Amino acid sequence: MPIPVILDCDPGHDDAVAILLACASPELRVLGISTVAGNVPLEKTSKNALKICELAALDQVKVYAGMSRPLVKDLLTAENVHGKSGLDGPDLPEPKRAIEPRHSVDFIIDALLAAKDPITLIPTGPLTNIAMALLREPRIRSSIQEIVLMGGAIAEGNTTPAAEFNIFVDPHAADVVFRSAVPVTMIGLDVTHQALVLPERLQRIRDLRSRAASVVAQLIEFFQEHHRVKYGMPGPPLHDPCAVAAVVDRSLFQFKKMHVGIELAGSLTQGRTVCDLWNVTGNLPNAHVGLSIDAPRFFDLLISRLAAYP
Repeated sequence: MPIPVILDCDPGHDDAVAILLACASPELRVLGISTVAGNVPLEKTSKNALKICELAALDQVKVYAGMSRPLVKDLLTAENVHGKSGLDGPDLPEPKRAIEPRHSVDFIIDALLAAKDPITLIPTGPLTNIAMALLREPRIRSSIQEIVLMGGAIAEGNTTPAAEFNIFVDPHAADVVFRSAVPVTMIGLDVTHQALVLPERLQRIRDLRSRAASVVAQLIEFFQEHHRVKYGMPGPPLHDPCAVAAVVDRSLFQFKKMHVGIELAGSLTQGRTVCDLWNVTGNLPNAHVGLSIDAPRFFDLLISRLAAYP
């Protein structure tokens, strides 16, 4: 049976590809898309989710707008990476349909309370919506199969020397999630920086010769310039599709159980995911943390699913 999932995202170039991967994967049943402020403000992340759904004729997938700011901090966005729209690169038309009237936190809570089978949450942006749902209605924890998130890192940062963007934007929300006692799988930068869209992989996407694949190629072309200039990477990492892939096919990854704490107050380290790799604290593990990905198999999966779109 397909795994029921809710995507929680802040599109964002790689979030857009994550939506397409999830919705084309028969292993998953996408119950809805929840948006959050992150890469760009909420109005734009919500509009971008609608644009991708309309691009791929995902008329049955509803989009719900959520939290417009972090729990405690002011919002930090990433237009320097994703452009003013959040999806700079391709020329995508304005969406024809509207965001659902229900707040995404209400959607998440209601879906979980009504679920006959546990639901997997796949957040690929700041964890504000997920944390708010857990805080407002603790009963939902028993209906969450797992939270498979893109965020954090064992050993590096991309927003500060210590912190990855999604966790840095709302560390207080991440703290709620990692302390929730809900099963958590963390796909961090240590993994996603192994999933680079090398030139030959980008060409395979172009060769699909569909409207959706053409848009994905244009998104990647825009996204790669930031990573070329800042990191010297030969291709951009596809962070967020890795979290979706971890639900579709867990065998693509190597994981280690460990305790992950979130640094909330450090002047140099706020937003750090403190991963106790060697259990030096003696704290019980609270997450499966990704160590590696089989990148060739990941791209085979992604490209095969993109081939399903017109």
